[in-house]
Amino acid sequence: MSPQPAHDLPEDRGEANVLIEEARGSPPAKEAEAGGAVGWVLSPVAWFRMLIRELHWSFVLGVVATYGISQGLGGGISRVASDYYWKDVQKVQPSAAQVYHGVTSIPWLVKPVWGLLTDVLPVAGYRRRPYFVLAGIMGVIAMLIVSLHSKLHVMFALLALMSGSASVAIADVTIDACVAENSLIHPHLAADMMSLNGFCSSVGGLIGFSISGFLVHAIGSQGTLGILTIPSALVILAGILLKDVHIPNFPYGQAHKKFVEASGKMLRTLKCPEVWRPCFYMYMSLALSVDIQEGMFYWYTDPSAGPSFSEGFIGFIFAIGSVGSLVGVILYQNILRDHSFRSVLCSSQLLLSLSGMLDLILVLRLNLKLGIPDYYFAVIDEGVAKMINRIKWMPLLVLSSKLCPAGIEGTFFALLMSIDNIGVLSASWIGGLLLHLLRITRTEFKNLWAAILIRNVMRLLPLALLFLVPRSDPNSNILPADLLNEYDGAEARRIENVELTSLTVDKNPSTDASLQECKTQEHLDVGQDDDEASLLANRG
Repeated sequence: MSPQPAHDLPEDRGEANVLIEEARGSPPAKEAEAGGAVGWVLSPVAWFRMLIRELHWSFVLGVVATYGISQGLGGGISRVASDYYWKDVQKVQPSAAQVYHGVTSIPWLVKPVWGLLTDVLPVAGYRRRPYFVLAGIMGVIAMLIVSLHSKLHVMFALLALMSGSASVAIADVTIDACVAENSLIHPHLAADMMSLNGFCSSVGGLIGFSISGFLVHAIGSQGTLGILTIPSALVILAGILLKDVHIPNFPYGQAHKKFVEASGKMLRTLKCPEVWRPCFYMYMSLALSVDIQEGMFYWYTDPSAGPSFSEGFIGFIFAIGSVGSLVGVILYQNILRDHSFRSVLCSSQLLLSLSGMLDLILVLRLNLKLGIPDYYFAVIDEGVAKMINRIKWMPLLVLSSKLCPAGIEGTFFALLMSIDNIGVLSASWIGGLLLHLLRITRTEFKNLWAAILIRNVMRLLPLALLFLVPRSDPNSNILPADLLNEYDGAEARRIENVELTSLTVDKNPSTDASLQECKTQEHLDVGQDDDEASLLANRG
């Protein structure tokens, strides 16, 4: 079932879109071509140059460092190394390992806290840089503890890995705030930014998974985890180089007031049906996609019941998964980016359930009866599954960026990603419970096929909730007119006073000059208040 173009579906663009088209006009044809599907395929260098020109090189560097190196490369290495760490060093059961992987994701559940801090509490006059630096330092310390302690208790190991996860989460929410902010300033580049994120993550993951197995084989799982101090150090560097507006004389005494105001804005936005309905769908679609990956990993490496794959081949399987994820990004960017959210999510959810049957064929060893070796079939299975997962994930990311009101972009985007992460955590814990109930252990896998079948059936359930997703396409506004009007004034004040410094900033010639330079670099015309208001009311 292929998605239908968005223009085939009824859509209420509303008065707001007319205003933005009249006030702003379409992006230059050259830029549109560079950021479009054909330009992306034929000239990726031009696409990158366009993003650097429009969004500033330091922002693109931050995306590469965070998504490509920290989450992609580091995530690929961490995934394989931590699997072997729990299996060979801590010697836990697959159900426990599944739960522990869920526990390490808990720092991602409090992303709104990190987002709120980046939005309303500058450190040393900067809103983004200090949080990148903090994230990098946390990651370096956590990975050193795990790698250097030979007999670390399981609870302390869990805390250290949670700290490492927190470092990635803080860096992620900080760059997400930059992405959401740029989505408001450049709404026609929202899908391109998400594609850049996915591209960097997939390429980084490909490299990380490709070398992870060999690293585990050569220096062990603990030594491999110690290498993750390098991505954390690069996050520190990206934070130092990031273009960030300096806010002199910030009134920290009124920070509590800003926290309360931002929290109130979040609650008002969440009460809007156009917001909470897709949020509920995002959670349910992820929670119902039960994660039993640890059961599959233990089966992969078992010498009797499973195919007994080596460390290097396990890394290779996950590397092919990253290739599939990258293919998913390319397919979305070139073919699916202008289709409606609902049609893409419907097709991807169906394909996700069907692709899960490949796991069933592999575990039941039906592939051998068809004459397909385990290593070939496992590679195909992983590549297809990751490609479909990425196609499903991309519209959810774009949809989330469209739901962020001005002034609290980082906080609200973090809240939406937190909802997604709660869904992932729920899927992981449900999967751990399922493995436990079916008595799947380190050496017993006779009921693994039943767990796979239950997972595949549960993946169909989100289709009943698709009515919660808006029919619109990624180029349309989603927030209702009343919310856009409410945040119009807030965003105008934010730009006029350098983002969230509308409290009290001492006025002096040098400060005014720096503010004007920032506005000019961001291509914002603050000379005409009426024109700016009509623009800001329609961002996102």
